[in-house]
Amino acid sequence: MDKYTEMLVFSKAADMGSFSAAARELDLTPSAVSKLITRLEDRLGARLFQRTTRKLSMTAEGHAFNDRCGAILDEIKQAEDAVMALHDKVSGTLRITTVSAFARLQMIKMMPEFMATYPDLRVELELTEREVDLVGEGVDVALVLSDGLTDESLVARRLTVNKRIICASPEYLAKHGTPQTPEDLLNHNCLTHSAIHHFNDWEFSSAEGVRVQRVKGNFHTNSASALHEAVKAGIGIARLASYVVQSSIEKGVVVPLLQEHTVDNSTIQLVYPHRRHLSNKVRVFTDFMVGKFTPNPPWERKAS
Repeated sequence: MDKYTEMLVFSKAADMGSFSAAARELDLTPSAVSKLITRLEDRLGARLFQRTTRKLSMTAEGHAFNDRCGAILDEIKQAEDAVMALHDKVSGTLRITTVSAFARLQMIKMMPEFMATYPDLRVELELTEREVDLVGEGVDVALVLSDGLTDESLVARRLTVNKRIICASPEYLAKHGTPQTPEDLLNHNCLTHSAIHHFNDWEFSSAEGVRVQRVKGNFHTNSASALHEAVKAGIGIARLASYVVQSSIEKGVVVPLLQEHTVDNSTIQLVYPHRRHLSNKVRVFTDFMVGKFTPNPPWERKAS
């Protein structure tokens, strides 16, 4: 038996918690599975499973080995899928979710090229500001604008930094003055997000480190796009993602403020269920989006 087969059988037994179940899944006999894992343990010089008549559980060494096996088997599967995709059609329905502003301002522009490349693929795009249960709701991939994952069954692939910019229109600044320090914002009308409350905690650098200042004003909305329009209309000052406001800055419609004090960034990442179950449709979409964001996101590229 080669090392790949040993890892495959071990990983299946670890995932299913049973030699018999792994044997049925792999079309082997339970004794063959048991002998193979015993041979693996002998070769490694470590016990990977604790065996009783009623229960099979992994040892600490087993957990460590399973983590590495999973990564290696994933890489082999992805290599095989990449070759198969060269001659296999990508079809079915790809369910994507992201926030409305990112979809409207950036993602929709990219979709014609993607859909022309994979004409047999049907795309369903859901726009929402809430956290989505990808597995429970049958979503294939999410474009998420935040850091970190709390669900270990998901995989995140970073696309780019999500820079946030504090900004106002020239008309507002001409009428109310330009804030020179974060504290000056207390004397200005700051536009706030009514659905994402932590969005109204603006972070700034200071001599003591990062400080958070909660802002307030007389205009609230649950839409980043609406905040952008309110800034352009001269209602007040807002903190917006660069993908929302960059084009307005380049046109001079909006002016960035307090750039030397601002430290508030997160990431834009693709999130999907664990890569052991990565389908061709998710893989080709992921590769396409990574290509679009390499080396820089589209909104940061200067027009030729």
